Amino acid sequence: MNALVVLAAILFLLMALIGGKKGIRSYLALFFNFAVIFILLFFLNDPNIDPIILTIIASIVISCINLFYINKVNNTTIPAFISTIISIVVLLLFIIFLTKNAIIQGFGEEEVEELSIFSLCIGIDFTKIAASVMIMSTIGAITDTAIAVSSPMREIHFHNPTITRKDLFTSGLSIGKDILGTSTNTLFFAFFGGYLALLIWFKDLSYSLGEIINSKIFSAEMLTLLCAGIGVTMVIPITSWITSLYLLKHQEKTNSY
Repeated sequence: MNALVVLAAILFLLMALIGGKKGIRSYLALFFNFAVIFILLFFLNDPNIDPIILTIIASIVISCINLFYINKVNNTTIPAFISTIISIVVLLLFIIFLTKNAIIQGFGEEEVEELSIFSLCIGIDFTKIAASVMIMSTIGAITDTAIAVSSPMREIHFHNPTITRKDLFTSGLSIGKDILGTSTNTLFFAFFGGYLALLIWFKDLSYSLGEIINSKIFSAEMLTLLCAGIGVTMVIPITSWITSLYLLKHQEKTNSY
């Protein structure tokens, strides 16, 4: 039997046993997210469609899958969703500015030899494609951080319904500080784990430190990593503020009935 099928079956069994129905939904969400990315790649080949708009739409759909499909619509997922979208829009504006000035779009010299037989004049704005790639690389981390902050805040408000908005916001920030280090380290090691072969190749080519840093492949991935870290850091106060506002507003509406 194919190793991929065996590993997928093991993952499904573990997620079903440990997570129950939510674990099964989480497993299915992997395939739904893959389908969204596959469809996104299909439409990105059309030069008449703006990649930035497609990326925003795909990010909204992925956020809905990761939040509403897995955890359903409740007082945790709604603030997390709003915070995720706000963070993505703000980060996207920053990334568009960054990609235009850092000139990381396109392919590095290490990739040109393999692509030399192909024409790159295909009518697609590679700057926008680079921005789309960076956003899609950060959407998962931003969503995870948003739900990781809003869920404990809901529990705090549930057990202490008289808590003030300021204290609830402060609690959210404290929660965010605890998960910030682990989230950024996860992004860091995901980068080096995925590009370990590239670093070994740089060593075999006897690249100097300056050549590695100025390599388009390396710099593009490092900028993606840094933007993801910025997005994760930025979503913490946004989620804390929106969640505290949403929970207290919802409580006021409930008490008024």
